[in-house]
Amino acid sequence: MGYDLNFWIYKKGIYLNNQEVYKKGSNGEIIEGLEELPIEQIHQEIADEFREWEMEDSDRSWENPNGKGALIMESTSQFVRFDCYGMTGDDMNRIIDVMLKFGCPLYDPPTRYDQS
Repeated sequence: MGYDLNFWIYKKGIYLNNQEVYKKGSNGEIIEGLEELPIEQIHQEIADEFREWEMEDSDRSWENPNGKGALIMESTSQFVRFDCYGMTGDDMNRIIDVMLKFGCPLYDPPTRYDQS
């Protein structure tokens, strides 16, 4: 069973319906009111963080060779989603920590973990 972790940043002074942003972002839509994200830098940070994992058929998919766990990174220029399969909570927290470096709070439906 999979679990998804979702991230985006609202533009200053804007706060939209999180569930709608989640749906649209997951469908690859561009959303008025969201900041552009440094996707390549985020990808590199995730690749560095999970360097002990094996990169799978794409450069956005990793599998833990020493146990359970796999992840897939999907993104638009504004939205990043990680589909996590069999991962430990500690490994998912590693993703969250990387994304916090970029100012992106977690959206774990139905809760967004930010200050707004």
